[in-house]
Amino acid sequence: MELRLYNTLTRSKDLLRPLDPLNVRMYVCGPTVYDHAHIGNARPVIVFDVLFRLLRRLYGAEHVKYVRNITDVDDKINARAADRAISIRDLTEETYRWFREDTAALNCLPPTVEPRATEHIEEMRILIERLVASGHAYVAEEHVLFHVPSMPDYGRLSRRSLDEMMAGARVDVAPYKRDAMDFVLWKPSAAGVPGWPSPAGIVTPGRPGWHIECSAMSWKHLGETFDIHGGGIDLVFPHHENEIAQSRCAFHSGVMAQMWMHNGFLMLEGEKMSKSLGNFVTIRELLDEWPGEVLRLAMLSTHYRQPINWTRQGLGFAAKTLDKWYRVIGDVEAETGDANPFETEIADRLSDDLNTPSVIAHLHHLAEVAEHEDTSSALRRRFKGAANLLGLLGDTETGWRARQKEGIALDEGVIAGLIADRIAARKAKDFKRADQIREELAAKGIVLMDNKDGTTSWEVSR
Repeated sequence: MELRLYNTLTRSKDLLRPLDPLNVRMYVCGPTVYDHAHIGNARPVIVFDVLFRLLRRLYGAEHVKYVRNITDVDDKINARAADRAISIRDLTEETYRWFREDTAALNCLPPTVEPRATEHIEEMRILIERLVASGHAYVAEEHVLFHVPSMPDYGRLSRRSLDEMMAGARVDVAPYKRDAMDFVLWKPSAAGVPGWPSPAGIVTPGRPGWHIECSAMSWKHLGETFDIHGGGIDLVFPHHENEIAQSRCAFHSGVMAQMWMHNGFLMLEGEKMSKSLGNFVTIRELLDEWPGEVLRLAMLSTHYRQPINWTRQGLGFAAKTLDKWYRVIGDVEAETGDANPFETEIADRLSDDLNTPSVIAHLHHLAEVAEHEDTSSALRRRFKGAANLLGLLGDTETGWRARQKEGIALDEGVIAGLIADRIAARKAKDFKRADQIREELAAKGIVLMDNKDGTTSWEVSR
């Protein structure tokens, strides 16, 4: 079985040829821990969890190393800690715990290694010293900056013009820069802000720039060159472009990672998610309303490279689908491994650039087969094993029903409010919104009944 993945570096689907099949290595940019992660942050977590599962099946769990970093030194962290009047360490510990809880609820496997930036300052200093010594970086006013013109093919990943790169980087036109595109590797720390002994002979304590963190952590845990580097499409420039520049110039290598993968943007009900628009939603807020498995299936229903429109209607559809699939499997144990032909089919479809929409369509077919043609429990066990490869149906029907009942334990005032919104929508002839509210409640097991007197009552269906 060949695994082909879309490589942003080559703009084509490339066959994955691991540098060492006994040590397949993947790095994915993780969160900056200063607040609850939003639903957009969940997309790369889920996407690369599916790839991690597939790699483990293809090469063996003991032969795959997945590194996802934690950024725990950042100006946003400093500002948030000051706003809350707590220590930076207390803030990062709390938000890191939230992130771990949220990703576990989404049924994501923990990475092999989850390094923290603050635990890799020495590796950052070593890389910076190398870059200065080789002429790719310089010291100016207690800053260390990477000199972009020193790398002839800078911009190869994003393939942008100089003007586009300058606009995308939102460059700081500082007087000490040799070139407007030069970016910070190290900067001085003011009083009250975390600081460490600086590299390159600088006396003032300082802290690293964002980009050097990932170069240092990937080098420490995966080596100078590795197989796959992933993240959101928004990281292509400047973050990943700058990672490549730092690592290649520090190690005099042709590539940093063989394959660069990026997931698409997430829209919320057709609009770009933004706090200023009032449509910002966190993973935790959604988990308060829906089982994590519902969020996972809804996320995987769109191919990872395409933009996804995150809607309540989509969540409702995912919930109904899982409800049916759990009814099909009952309380059987999953059959996994090469002996399960259903799982092999799913792995084959995933091997075409993680084609999860194709996989989900095939799972619908397999569910029908298992439901209508199974004279024993063999097909149901195989169907469950196939879904497990996508990180779905990890429970039994009994467990799913219990979780659904927990989700149904809504405040009756919330239900009454939604019913009132639906009545108002119907009066305004906004039938699309009225149907959306009905579907949203139905997905949670709440059945609405429109009465002759114009009122609406409800009951729990399961």
